[in-house]
Amino acid sequence: MCYRSGMKALLAEYTVSHDPSLAPEGAAMLDVLTKSFVRCGYEVVTPGPGDFGYEIGRLAPSCDVGLVIAPDHLLARFTTILEQHTHNIGCGSMTAAVCANKVHTAKILRSHGIPVPDEAATGLRVIKPVSGCGAQGVRKSDKATGAHEFGQQYIEGEHLSVSLVASRVVGDACLYFSGAPPLVLALNRQSIRIGDDGAFHYLGGETPVDHTKSGEITDVAKKTVGVLGCQGYCGVDVVVSDRVYVVDVNARITTSLVGIAACMKEEIAEILVAASKGSVLAAVHLSGRVKFDKGGKVTRS
Repeated sequence: MCYRSGMKALLAEYTVSHDPSLAPEGAAMLDVLTKSFVRCGYEVVTPGPGDFGYEIGRLAPSCDVGLVIAPDHLLARFTTILEQHTHNIGCGSMTAAVCANKVHTAKILRSHGIPVPDEAATGLRVIKPVSGCGAQGVRKSDKATGAHEFGQQYIEGEHLSVSLVASRVVGDACLYFSGAPPLVLALNRQSIRIGDDGAFHYLGGETPVDHTKSGEITDVAKKTVGVLGCQGYCGVDVVVSDRVYVVDVNARITTSLVGIAACMKEEIAEILVAASKGSVLAAVHLSGRVKFDKGGKVTRS
């Protein structure tokens, strides 16, 4: 177990004070991370309810490490501020910006031979915001797309995600780059409900899970984060059908961590700090299986 007496960690979670619709998920992730950093001996600092960027700039210089937890379309902006003042243990701002654009991300992955749903301009398809968080605004429809939306082929299959921690690839590369491969924390099953109106609703999930295609799924996820240059914790959402299709890449903490932390022997704080300095553990040890909802409630399966 790590112990860092006298060290301070800034955990800058956006939604608790600034987005009531996503605040329960944000609070659950922040709680798990805070408890882990405290167990590892850190003093945890969090922004107040004022201007979020200002709060990061005010608090970060006195902290040894920092992490931004925010919706995808805001992540790069606030991570850039963090990187100017302290050691970032999350994904770099450049990659966060790339992953926030779902159209561009899909093009990059497709160009590297990673299966993604085809773009679809007409017919029954999945319509998504170009930059969005979770299932907000995602729907199955044959209607026209709105502003800042795009359509993708609808693929019937199992909704799963892979939670990984990637080692340092950008920022202070001369000091911290090691080329260590990403660490797979867990394969998770996602609970997705499609309403009568076609809207997708993310309800939580179950972790860890086994699958007949586990090896293929995790290989696709590791290749995905490598191609995009992700570092720190990230989640790769997939639909498993005739192939393993990547449908979203979250270059940030995801709700799955709430369930994973309840099963994992290791401390996520220790893993994130180690990865930010170029190394990750060879494996993590998970015990049992849990279900979790998006509000952070965890129950043993």
